[in-house]
Amino acid sequence: MASASTVTFVTGNKNKLAEVKEILADVVPLLKSQDLDLPELQGEPGDISSEKAKLAAIKINGPVLVEDTSLCFNALNGLPGPYIKWFLDKIGHDGLNNLLSAYTDKTAYAQCVFAFCAGPNSEPVVFDGRCPGQIVKARGPTNFGWDPVFQPDHPTLKLTFAEMNKAEKNKISHRSRSLALLKEYFIKHPEILK
Repeated sequence: MASASTVTFVTGNKNKLAEVKEILADVVPLLKSQDLDLPELQGEPGDISSEKAKLAAIKINGPVLVEDTSLCFNALNGLPGPYIKWFLDKIGHDGLNNLLSAYTDKTAYAQCVFAFCAGPNSEPVVFDGRCPGQIVKARGPTNFGWDPVFQPDHPTLKLTFAEMNKAEKNKISHRSRSLALLKEYFIKHPEILK
């Protein structure tokens, strides 16, 4: 029996790597990470992830997994979207709230798009996970991006992602939803990781 392929998750973020490893452990046992300098592309989230996966597969010369995360405000027609990292860096958590100060609609969705590319000559497969919620004043630890200002829709918990423990967050997050689709794909196509 052939051994499983190692998949390289392109990230330098230890928090993301830990989440992804925890969620995919049973289907991608050989997951390593590498921080690659890929161009910061513009466009729609699915297109960005797909193109990043193609570029990463060429650099790694093997199977890769890339992720692009967005925070999309409904009142702003999906902005800041994939540019959330720069918005957060420039204006902080309070600034994100201020973007919506003129609107009654504070709803948003967290979006995570994973793209898997089996190698340099393969077409990427894209997995789009979304978690609806709303933008709130920052609550909880501020060490993981915009998590303190996003409160996911949940029937009983009224917590921001930052206030949730990892297990709670991993059950409902945009990342876990995207990874669930990816996991399903690997289960249906076990030959891909051989």
